[in-house]
Amino acid sequence: MNQQNIPEIFGSMVFDDRVMRSRLSAKVYDCLKKTIDENAKLDEEVAQAVAIQMRDWAIENGATHFTHWFQPLTGVTAEKHDSFISPSPDGGVIMDFSGKELIKGEPDASSFPSGGLRATFEARGYTAWDPTSYAFIKDHTLCIPTAFCSYSGDALDKKTPLLRSMQALDIQARRILKLFGKDVKYVRTSVGPEQEYFLVDEKMFQERPDLIFTGRTLFGAMPPKGQELDDHYFGVIKPRVTAFMEDLDKELWKLGILAKTEHNEVAPAQHELAPIYSTTNVATDNNQLTMEIMQKVARKHGMVCLLHEKPFAGVNGSGKHNNWSMATDTGSNLLSPGDTPQDNAQFLLFLCAVIQAVDDYQDLLRLSVATAGNDHRLGANEAPPAIISVFLGDELSDILDAIKDDVPYKGTKKVTMKLGVDTLPRFSRDTTDRNRTSPFAFTGNKFEFRSLGSSNSIACCNIMLNSAVAESLKQYADRLEKAEDFDGELHDLIREVIQDHQRILFNGNGYGDEWVEEATKVRGLSNLKTTADAMPHLLDKKNMDMLMSHKVFTETELHSRLEIMLENYCKTVNIEGSTMVYMVRKNYLPAIENYLYSLANTTSIMKSVSNKVKCNYEISTMERLSELTDYILDRVQDLEEALEKLKGYDDIIKTSEAIRDDVLPKMEHLRKHVDEAEMLTSEECWPVPSYGKLLFSVY
Repeated sequence: MNQQNIPEIFGSMVFDDRVMRSRLSAKVYDCLKKTIDENAKLDEEVAQAVAIQMRDWAIENGATHFTHWFQPLTGVTAEKHDSFISPSPDGGVIMDFSGKELIKGEPDASSFPSGGLRATFEARGYTAWDPTSYAFIKDHTLCIPTAFCSYSGDALDKKTPLLRSMQALDIQARRILKLFGKDVKYVRTSVGPEQEYFLVDEKMFQERPDLIFTGRTLFGAMPPKGQELDDHYFGVIKPRVTAFMEDLDKELWKLGILAKTEHNEVAPAQHELAPIYSTTNVATDNNQLTMEIMQKVARKHGMVCLLHEKPFAGVNGSGKHNNWSMATDTGSNLLSPGDTPQDNAQFLLFLCAVIQAVDDYQDLLRLSVATAGNDHRLGANEAPPAIISVFLGDELSDILDAIKDDVPYKGTKKVTMKLGVDTLPRFSRDTTDRNRTSPFAFTGNKFEFRSLGSSNSIACCNIMLNSAVAESLKQYADRLEKAEDFDGELHDLIREVIQDHQRILFNGNGYGDEWVEEATKVRGLSNLKTTADAMPHLLDKKNMDMLMSHKVFTETELHSRLEIMLENYCKTVNIEGSTMVYMVRKNYLPAIENYLYSLANTTSIMKSVSNKVKCNYEISTMERLSELTDYILDRVQDLEEALEKLKGYDDIIKTSEAIRDDVLPKMEHLRKHVDEAEMLTSEECWPVPSYGKLLFSVY
């Protein structure tokens, strides 16, 4: 790709601000911008004018259809395409698209997860245009980002609660800034989600039923070489992968997605793509598009992009690091320490809001990243543990300790700190190391939430993070707005927050057993290891009260989310268990039997030639494989029985607990025996590509 063409192709398939400014009248453009920037109500006449120009622009760029592009609770996107054609009186057609079609759609909602929000016969759903996220063209279709709700008005998607959470934080953050003498139009959260993924050869992928049905390998012995040498991380990108990345960049740039960084990750066949920050709502839309396009482009290059959190046991899983910050319409980053004492006081208050939010709602943050896939990743091979904690680094931790103890900060002039006046210390950005084991780390001017799984929508964790921080800021604003001595009250408030939430701050090794002991028994932090452990806490009173008070969810919507997320967990593991049974009975046991037959024939022939032939290898291998086939048969029958028992539960929480306590251990036990059999069976007889072939297939 010619570098000179990059500015030309960037955003070429997006109805962005440049296009709107050039095609819309000044009046229509100003009205639309007011809606986008200030949440003003959208006028129908404005929508009609926008629709005409959007249609003409889309047709000029090759679009023949339009769709309301939305994000139902399936975790992926959805779209129903309608052509622009309408019949004309002379028997032909005209290309038409109205303001009403832009603003609202009516897709059938009956086949999407609802968690009891609608009855089966209530099929109607509505999609509503989200003007804060630009429309774009994909596969000759104009895609209009929309919210999705039921006939009764309940949110059936991930976009609506995300927008609500952003609005909640905006309201409370502006209250705080007003106390510091700053009148801003809005405060928005921004995110830069780093996306990890694996690439494997498509032909080998097609030979693995577990990858096809579940996205991860359910069996597989480790190869002689994995990631031990750390030679893949930041290593030279192989030509086949380079070609994929170049095409991926081009497709993403056309859609205005700010793909910036790409490199090899730690595990063989693992890679990463990182974008530049954008508003959380837009970043969420863009990340959903990124995952879709990565998979499409990989196929063009004869590869498959694996987005599962743990596609291979024994090597790094894939996460999606959620780099989160808050900024005003003036571009001021509220998590930047700044250069002036007053800015530092403001920064420390917002920093405290995040610390308190993570401590008060650690269970919400944990369950926001809880999935069947992520349960395999957390706590293993460089992924953070299930215990939520905050890493600040030594310098910032020392500053907070000085405030907590009301003593001089030793890193600067030795005076007692009084926030809001000249004695505040100045400290620079990026003076701390990056703790790879921390789930929630401060990295200079943002927080990096590293627990999110690679296949997840980033909407879920940002909904909870935005809402929890909004609650902290609300408590602060309620208190400070009544204060007669603002500086004194601010000093006391920050000191109290640091004292009360010291337990969530941890700069050490999150992998050590001693941390688990300290975190749970000494500090009282939660250790919600699995989705079945975490998800029910969504309905804890404190969590429901907070989310409902900020109008992020209604009570019925919260109950529906618990139902949907646990149902997804149960169905996912059930599919995995059923796939294991299928592969053992259809692939592995027959393959082992074939190899045993071959060994028996070989032994018989060799013995017939000479009585002196011992056949130690053949006999010992046959004996162990024969034992393993019996074990495998017993274990697969155990798993079948456990899966059958699941049908007897009528409560989704009990079903998830049975999966955690019974099904998953039996799956692991079955895998152990099959993996041992793989190491004893001839490669020619083994029915699926090995880990070694899969992990090094794109070299």
